[in-house]
Amino acid sequence: MASQSIPIPSRTTASQGIRWNKLAPYFFIAPFFILFIIFGIFPIIYSGYISLHEWTGLKPPVFVGIQNYVDLLKDSDFLIALRNTTFLLVLSVPLTVGGGLLLAVVLNNKFVRYRDTFRTIFYLPLVVSLVVASQVFNLILGNPFGLLNEGLSRLGIERVNFLNEPSLTLLVLTVMIVWKYIGNDLVIMLAGLQSIPPELGEAAMVDGANARQVFWYITLPLMRPIILFDIVLSTIGTFNMFAEPYTLFGVTGGVNQSGLVAGLLLYRTSFQFFKFGYGSAMAYIIGLIIFFLSLIQFKFGSRDRERQST
Repeated sequence: MASQSIPIPSRTTASQGIRWNKLAPYFFIAPFFILFIIFGIFPIIYSGYISLHEWTGLKPPVFVGIQNYVDLLKDSDFLIALRNTTFLLVLSVPLTVGGGLLLAVVLNNKFVRYRDTFRTIFYLPLVVSLVVASQVFNLILGNPFGLLNEGLSRLGIERVNFLNEPSLTLLVLTVMIVWKYIGNDLVIMLAGLQSIPPELGEAAMVDGANARQVFWYITLPLMRPIILFDIVLSTIGTFNMFAEPYTLFGVTGGVNQSGLVAGLLLYRTSFQFFKFGYGSAMAYIIGLIIFFLSLIQFKFGSRDRERQST
C-alpha cells in the first residue's frame, strides 16, 4: 500500500495565519472606532472649527477668530443662563443625590416590607416621557385652573401663578427634576450599598455602635466614590438640560427668562436664530465649565480618600 504524503504548510501560509490572528481583534472592534470617530470625535473637532467662524448654514463660513468667545462674555442672555443653571445645580443636585442615598439606605434594609414595590414606584417617573411629564405638571401647576390652584382655592388660599411667576420658576423646575430623576439616583446608590459587605456593619454594632454611627463612619466613607460619580453625572446632566425647561416654559425660558438654562439657550441660538458659529462657541464654553467642575469634584474626592487612608 502506497504511503500518502502529508502536505507541509509553507512559510507564506503560516505567516499569513499568524498575521491574521494578530489583526483579527482589531478587525472586529474597528466598527466601533469608525462610528466613534465619525459621530463623536469629528463633530467635536468640526464644532471647534465652526466656533471660529460666523455661519448660518446657508452661506460659506466667515472666519472671525475668537470674536464669538469675546461676544459671549458680554452676552447678557448667556450670563443669565449660566446663573440660572448654577442655581438649578445647587438646588437639584443635593436633593436628587441626597434623596436617592436616603431612600436607598431605607430600601436596603431587609426589615422594610415591599421593598421591590417601592423601588418600582420611585423608578417609574424615569421611564415616563418628558412631554407627558410636562403636561402632567402643567395640569397640576397651571393657572388659573390647575389642580393645585383648585385645591388652594377650596381652602380659601389665593391662587398662585406657578408657571408664570419668575421667583418660582427654578423651584418648579427643581421639583420636576427631583420627581423625574431621583429614581435613577436611587438605583445607583442601591448598587453601591449592596456592594458593601454587611459584616462590616454587623461587627461595628457588636462593638457597641448604633445605626447612625454605622452609617456615618462605615457606610458613608465606603459610598463616597459612588456619591462622587453620581454628583458628576448630575452636574453634566444639569448643564445639558433642555427638554424639561423647554416643555414647561417654552424656548424663551419663561417670564423674564427666569427658566432660561444653558442647554435651552444653546438650542435657541443654534436652531432658532441659526447662529451656528456662536452656538458652537457657547457649547465649547459650557463643555469647559463642565470639565473644570468635574475636575474640582474629583479633586475633592481624592483628598477625602487620602484623609481616610492616613
